[in-house]
Amino acid sequence: MYHNLFGSGGFWSFLFSVDRDLAKSVQEKACPCGGRLHCANYPRKPCGGENLPKEYDHRLSFCCNRDGCRKRATPPSVRFLGRKVYLAAVVVLAAAMRQGPSPRRVAELSKLFGADRRTIERWRVFWEEHFPQTPFWKVARGRFLPTVEIHAIPLSLLSAFFCGDRPCKGLKRLLCFLSPITTAGASPSDVSR
Repeated sequence: MYHNLFGSGGFWSFLFSVDRDLAKSVQEKACPCGGRLHCANYPRKPCGGENLPKEYDHRLSFCCNRDGCRKRATPPSVRFLGRKVYLAAVVVLAAAMRQGPSPRRVAELSKLFGADRRTIERWRVFWEEHFPQTPFWKVARGRFLPTVEIHAIPLSLLSAFFCGDRPCKGLKRLLCFLSPITTAGASPSDVSR
């Protein structure tokens, strides 16, 4: 059901518009020193998507215009999951589809997303071992009733955000929920569920 989204240019454009809105709210706050934030985007070469819009060549970011400060302000992102090379939607969905070991399933994921077996295994380790230990998850897990099964993350998270016959909406909500982990120092309260 979700893999059909990846061929849709509209899906990728939609995620970019969400990132643009998140960036706008960061830029409007200005730098803590009082300086204005100017565009200072990072170049990116994301993997895992076809027909990506040109905007996916960079991650939105800002830099203070005051001499002596020049601090960066990188907003949360629904397109990129921190410094991972693969797109956030791919990392979430491939790891969710990977749950339940099967060589056939790994081969299908590799073909669908262009990620090799070792990369998919690293994503599984991230979700099963590292993500549950993050300060973000330790605070955010209390928001879920019924509770999310930690051993089944990210599939259980995907189910928690599922929106009936509109998988795009559920995935968007999940990516917005996860967006604080894409920047340093953010908390789950920074983005509403």
